[in-house]
Amino acid sequence: MHKEMLSGLRQEMLQTLEQNILPFWLHHMVDGAHGGFYGRMTGEGRLMPDAPKGAILNARILWSFSAAYRVLGNGDYLLAARRAKDYILRHFVDRAFGGTFWEVDCEGRPTDTKKQFYAIGFMLYGLSEYARALHHRLGNAASEETETVLQECFSLFDVIEHHARDQRYGGYIEALSCDWQPLADVRLSEVDANFPKSQNTHLHIIEPYANFFRCLKEMHRSVERVEPALRHLIDIFCHRILNDSTWHLDLFFEMDWTRGAGHLESYGHDIECSWLLHEAALVLDDAEVLAQVEPIVQRVAEASVKGINADGSMTHEANLDTGYVDADRHWWVQAEAVVGFLNIYQHFHTPSALERALRCWDYIKAHLIDRELGEWFWSCDAEGHVNRREDHAGFWKCPYHNSRMCLEVIERFR
Repeated sequence: MHKEMLSGLRQEMLQTLEQNILPFWLHHMVDGAHGGFYGRMTGEGRLMPDAPKGAILNARILWSFSAAYRVLGNGDYLLAARRAKDYILRHFVDRAFGGTFWEVDCEGRPTDTKKQFYAIGFMLYGLSEYARALHHRLGNAASEETETVLQECFSLFDVIEHHARDQRYGGYIEALSCDWQPLADVRLSEVDANFPKSQNTHLHIIEPYANFFRCLKEMHRSVERVEPALRHLIDIFCHRILNDSTWHLDLFFEMDWTRGAGHLESYGHDIECSWLLHEAALVLDDAEVLAQVEPIVQRVAEASVKGINADGSMTHEANLDTGYVDADRHWWVQAEAVVGFLNIYQHFHTPSALERALRCWDYIKAHLIDRELGEWFWSCDAEGHVNRREDHAGFWKCPYHNSRMCLEVIERFR
């Protein structure tokens, strides 16, 4: 029965990806005037062609279409991925100081030149996936382009290691100025606390490092520069970021890893980390590391169950000090819950995890997919009312969490 159920789920994911998510970006967000993709569409569906363009959005578009091309082989996806890649290399990469800018205007001129390592990590994620896609689908026919992209990947990797790596306490800092000087405000966004280290940035550095490591292995290239850093990140998650008294992940830290900003729980990041940490260990392919990580993966996923609601959805986060709970059902949290619980079911044969994934997917289908315009809504409240205040596409609203969910199911359950 489970085999038939997963086959049906896979078909639904394929349909959602190819008929709902990716067509939205191809039909509505391609910027024919200035190149790349538009920077914003409001929650009401109004395109903002003069909106600035963010590094996160562009890197995630690059990853999404690269991965979709690698898995499905649709030439339109390659063209979209190449469009994103070319725009990034032309407008976001800082050729003077290295790394990538945080934001450019609608014509591609830098408007915020800080170096946020979260964003640089996503650029590495997107570019390494593009190189993987070229290798898988085109092989030697794209060797020159592949080599150029790999050089950009190594450049970004080296920037993170040289400028963000904390040689005293381990881990990575949040941000520096354009020319690598300290900043007073290193927050990723206005809703974040201002601390020099965060779980979120580390999560989105281990993610590209694992992907870059895998890319190099698949191409039979040396991994000696990347492997120690990937091992270091796995260790940081297991021994610094993980709160082993609750099995949730702490969110903000001082340089010496003292927890900051109080007792916070982010259920979406918990479940996302559970499978990304597992992926990093699986890609590393070290039996000793995997034996250490797999019990943690299961405990973190189980801790995230605290955020599951009666309707099958997952709550965003909670502040245990104040009692505040963000009960909105954010699109990205639901997508990561589906992947995270399916990962637990696939590797540890836990029937309850499959049930949780399927119930969350049912919630997504019923509430979050925009069947008129395409893509997904930002969130719904506990009563099921759609949030149209936040972007339908924008700096933080990208095709990455939901397209990755679809692609993970498509690849895992062939």
